[in-house]
Amino acid sequence: MEIPRDSEIRALHREYAPSREAFEVVYEHCQLVSSVASQFFDGLDLDTDLVRAGALLHDIGVYRLESSAYVRHGVLGHELLASLGFPLEICRFCSCHTGVGISRDDVLRQGLPIPVGDYLPRTPEEELVMYADKFHSKRTPPVFLSVDTYAAEVGRFGADKVRRFEELRERYGVPELGALSEATGYAVV
Repeated sequence: MEIPRDSEIRALHREYAPSREAFEVVYEHCQLVSSVASQFFDGLDLDTDLVRAGALLHDIGVYRLESSAYVRHGVLGHELLASLGFPLEICRFCSCHTGVGISRDDVLRQGLPIPVGDYLPRTPEEELVMYADKFHSKRTPPVFLSVDTYAAEVGRFGADKVRRFEELRERYGVPELGALSEATGYAVV
């Protein structure tokens, strides 16, 4: 499998972003997720180039949202990348990064506006991008989320989601957000 280069990924973001502002917000978020993920590379047996590409592409579907159903962005990104000929291994970073994974049961129980199916990471690379994504939010203004803040936020989806996040924290650890906060000016909440 050929992994896209950073310059190719940036060009895709520019092409599909509906505005310069959208590009700046989404692409910066993807870069920050990549930076967080890279903190966990030591001691892990994974394809770091694939993680980087996945982190840089995981939110490309945000540009295709036409409604407030934000949960659709992962599926939309997967569909976009598939339509461009990207392999499934790349497309899945989009569809399998939301929350701590969305199961078929979650889709049915919550009535989510996405096709019924499992949107759960299957590889260590997918799981790491999903985990790293939890520590930065594109809200206005953007912020970094501490472990405690994200655990509280995911708690509204059930105790099982909090347990899953705790498992991820135990597996990967807690990222160092101070330097990223200083570099960007975004608070850690």
